[in-house]
Amino acid sequence: MNTTSPEATPAAAPGRIVLLTTSHRVAPGLLSWPAWQALHSADSVLCADGAHPQLPYLREAGIRVAEAAPTAEELVDICAGGRTVVVVATGEGEPALTDGLARLAGSGRVSMPELELLPASYDLPGARLLDLVQVMDRIRAECPWSSQQTHKGLAKYGIEEAYELVEAIEEGDRDELREELGDVLLQVVFHARIAEEDPDAPFSIDDVAGTIVAKLIHRHPHVFGDETATTPEEVKEHWLRTKATEKRRESVTDGIPLGQPGLALAAKLASRVRTAGLDVPLPQTEGIGYDLLALAVRAEAEGVDPEAALRAAGRAYRDAVRAAEGLEG
Repeated sequence: MNTTSPEATPAAAPGRIVLLTTSHRVAPGLLSWPAWQALHSADSVLCADGAHPQLPYLREAGIRVAEAAPTAEELVDICAGGRTVVVVATGEGEPALTDGLARLAGSGRVSMPELELLPASYDLPGARLLDLVQVMDRIRAECPWSSQQTHKGLAKYGIEEAYELVEAIEEGDRDELREELGDVLLQVVFHARIAEEDPDAPFSIDDVAGTIVAKLIHRHPHVFGDETATTPEEVKEHWLRTKATEKRRESVTDGIPLGQPGLALAAKLASRVRTAGLDVPLPQTEGIGYDLLALAVRAEAEGVDPEAALRAAGRAYRDAVRAAEGLEG
């Protein structure tokens, strides 16, 4: 009589659950090779969302996907006998299912299948910008205030946000810097969204990005071309040379916005004159404005931003005023 214990039958094997996650910021169907392998080798592929963007591409690849949302207990039963089940996760990531599986595992009363989280697609750097574009598109369409805005109407906000960004940089507040960069980015995306509606010359955020990408590549021949540059000065020479070719300016002053703050305007003019190697004496006229012009030119020659220097002095003066008032800085 054979008294040896029989080997465990395949039916006793707990099986395997593969939770397949995808990013909505990556085009449907662009899955990793391990994801395709898991899908093709699975005994069952389930998805709770019949409108999941991946489903048409999976079915086109010959993968049978059942629209089902089993509970944790039901899924464990499906895996019984060593079966592998791939669950194509919805955008929320199936928290109810994973929580249920965690409770079952914690109970110690159930032989649990092997559980694997398999990212099938990954966000590339900059992927969250797609979310920003989508959010802005909806706000433009549905918000009573945003839907009425124009380039001119938003112009003042661009100036305000730029100054708030500068302040965050000078204060050294990292959290504030991140927030203000976002506010400046919002202005770009907002204006680009408005520009899409122009009846005569529309353009989109992709056109904006494409323009700056082309410009950066053209102005960095030492990175993307055959030129060489080993110092910041050589890089600046490349930049100025390619910029001059692009703009075909008649004067070194062309392109300098005269509406910018006075000290910044004076420093920019001085920088253009110095870079061009011109010898242009300052106007020999008395007055505070001309004294400030001379100080701004001197600051630029010494590598000092006169606007930043004056703001720093202004903050010191503000602190002195508050101290005189008995207040904290």
